[in-house]
Amino acid sequence: MRTEQKHQLAQRRHWRVRKKVNGTRTRPRMSVCFTNQNIHVQFIDDVAGVTLAAASTLSKATPDREKLAANAASAKTIGTLAAKTAIDKGIHEVVFDRGSARYHGKLKALADAAREAGLKL
Repeated sequence: MRTEQKHQLAQRRHWRVRKKVNGTRTRPRMSVCFTNQNIHVQFIDDVAGVTLAAASTLSKATPDREKLAANAASAKTIGTLAAKTAIDKGIHEVVFDRGSARYHGKLKALADAAREAGLKL
């Protein structure tokens, strides 16, 4: 499959997900982004256009951040850290935005870890 076609399919998948997912102040959108080396999670209020909380493998609050990468084991760590950060800010329910990624592997590990830490997806 050509690279352009892969990007086009990923963009359509992202639009399809974002068409249905919208975050509010009481139930923000949990946006997940995976790069080749890092994992980023943001809790976004789409009505006000504000990021309420965030966690990533690059943040200084992350323990052992030098050892973390963009894999399933690190996704579990970031999932629990993101859930704790959100709960500290008073966020207990979120709408899960997977972006253009399919729900398996490291994305599923991150979501399961956030659920186990007390976040309601």
